[in-house]
Amino acid sequence: VLQLTIHQPPASSLIQRIINLVQQAQTENTPSQNFIEKFERLYARVIVVSGLLIGTIPSLLGWWDWETTIYRALIFLVVASPCALMAAIMPGLLSGIANGAQQGILFKNATTLEAIGQIKAIAFDKTGTLTTGQLQVSEIWYRNEQGEIVSSDPAALDPLASQILTWATAIESGSEHPIGQTIDKLAKAQNIVWPVATNIQAQPGVGITGEIAGQPIAVGKVPPHSQWDIPTDDKITTWVMVNGQVQGAITFQDKLRPEAANLVQRLQKLGIQTVMVTGDNLACAQSIATQIGITEFHADLLPEAKVDIIRQLQAKYQQVAMVGDGINDAPALATANVGIAMGAIGSDVALETADMVLMTDALGKIETAIKLGRRSQRVIQQNIVFALSFIVILLAGNFVGAVNLPLGVLGHEGSTVLVTLSGLRLLRR
Repeated sequence: VLQLTIHQPPASSLIQRIINLVQQAQTENTPSQNFIEKFERLYARVIVVSGLLIGTIPSLLGWWDWETTIYRALIFLVVASPCALMAAIMPGLLSGIANGAQQGILFKNATTLEAIGQIKAIAFDKTGTLTTGQLQVSEIWYRNEQGEIVSSDPAALDPLASQILTWATAIESGSEHPIGQTIDKLAKAQNIVWPVATNIQAQPGVGITGEIAGQPIAVGKVPPHSQWDIPTDDKITTWVMVNGQVQGAITFQDKLRPEAANLVQRLQKLGIQTVMVTGDNLACAQSIATQIGITEFHADLLPEAKVDIIRQLQAKYQQVAMVGDGINDAPALATANVGIAMGAIGSDVALETADMVLMTDALGKIETAIKLGRRSQRVIQQNIVFALSFIVILLAGNFVGAVNLPLGVLGHEGSTVLVTLSGLRLLRR
């Protein structure tokens, strides 16, 4: 019999709050969606009403006889039909989606392709996004018998460092987080035998807790009142606490993605502001930001704080994208105008939440997607101008008697075919 004791209502859990944030963000329509829906309804009503007026008023005023009036009204309804106008949009967007898929970029809907071309700022998560996420333990820190804070090489652990690793492994074993997997890998390589931990509870963005023989152990972020001061530089630091007291720390080295710095430069040339948001410490965030040329960065962020940063960026830049891979990034991915997930290493929650997925984790594809989005906007604008111009020409020809019904049908269908073929240009890379 399994007995569970609930200390807080389910709605108060962090994962439930993440789900609520995701659901709220995904129910909000984009301005372009609302515009298209309103335009379609308004245009159809105007054409129907105008057709009725054209089919009656000219005869009532004595301009045309009834036969001519009805004939011209029929031609009007044919040539004014918005088929070409509607075909000016979707074929282009669908072609762009297909083009992206061929290059390893998955757009989940046509709105995403349109939105990515309007992006003015991009927020990047750090670990697993700007870096490879393939962590290596660099040092294990602890207090020696004299009370001094010292470090140990993970390849040659002394007994005190082994104890720190044992505690951490017992709590983190079985974790899907890159830090937990790295700790587990090192412990196995060093033939560490760890005890079974109970009451394991993960807190996304904070760490993981559990008990070993009734003793509470926590692995994650250090409390603000801790007196430990160790050099972190560009390293990720995870603290090991026993009974609420810091006993040691494990630092991890992560590698920058080779294309990260070059991508940031290219995005800046496109007029796009780049920002880094991370849950890691300030020193680590500053080091990475300096290496890749990002001037604005935010560190020590919980999932809710990342959402706040995205909203601040939206207030300043309007159209903002977020790039991430973990469950902690899901709320920010959903809040951004375009959420971009790293497909190869991304968590299920991130992949489900994102609007766009990079199937090969190639950061350079972000620039490709932006250029494809901008190109799709140009093609769509050209198609709209062509469709409207053709409608105006056919309408003018109808009122001066230069267009008969067969010619009107040919012009209407021909313009629809032409804008459709124009949209297919986006299939070319």
